[in-house]
Amino acid sequence: MDDRRSPDTRARILETALDLFSERGYQASSMREIAARLDITKATVFYHFPSKAMLLATLCEPLTEDFEDLLGTAAEVEDPVGMRRVLIEGTLDAYIRNRRVLRLLLHDLTLLAHDHAFRELVSLVRRIHELFAGPEQDVSARIRAVQIFAMLSDPVFFFEELPIERLRAEILAGVWALLDEPTASGLVTREEAGLEGGGAGPAPRRAGRPSVMDAGKAAAARRMYATGSYSVNAIAERLGVSRATVYRHLREDAAPPPP
Repeated sequence: MDDRRSPDTRARILETALDLFSERGYQASSMREIAARLDITKATVFYHFPSKAMLLATLCEPLTEDFEDLLGTAAEVEDPVGMRRVLIEGTLDAYIRNRRVLRLLLHDLTLLAHDHAFRELVSLVRRIHELFAGPEQDVSARIRAVQIFAMLSDPVFFFEELPIERLRAEILAGVWALLDEPTASGLVTREEAGLEGGGAGPAPRRAGRPSVMDAGKAAAARRMYATGSYSVNAIAERLGVSRATVYRHLREDAAPPPP
């Protein structure tokens, strides 16, 4: 097979381009340098990718596809709380799977503002934010949604050295801590709150609606902690709440120090 037409050559170009873009930045890298690293002609690189923008778009395809799949999956979840969990965890997993591309995009954020592939990704991220916040949310809720999803990407960018499972757990703990605040997120719809009409500010929760950590879970958390066999992390995972919520309820009893 003609080396120029080989799928392996195409894959090698993509991998080398990602290496080079990660080292030097997208704008500072050239197709000629990619060809030189692979010891092939520049014409071969252009045969597979007619432009550097096309090369970038191809590198972004897995992340774009992950976001498109996530939007489709989340739209089928009828429970608002479950849907938001799917969006948060799905977005984080997409960032982790594509962490090298994410680092590239964040590194060249301002320079990529007019690139088509980048604009497509931004459009998908905005759709995720809008689905998460809901159609009836005011500006406060929409801003909270953006804040929440910013909490997902930045740690993936800055803590590349952490094992993935530890990184994922720590990021989600921070997000759940924000969402566990009774009124801080402002992400409860008017319908969920049992109210009619609009109004500024976050909607209050419906009277009698169970909290994330009800009395039964709080008692269970204290019993588990008292045995000395469970860390706060383990208790949070077992009860399906954040570490911050566990700490808050443990302090109400005996104010234990962090493990």
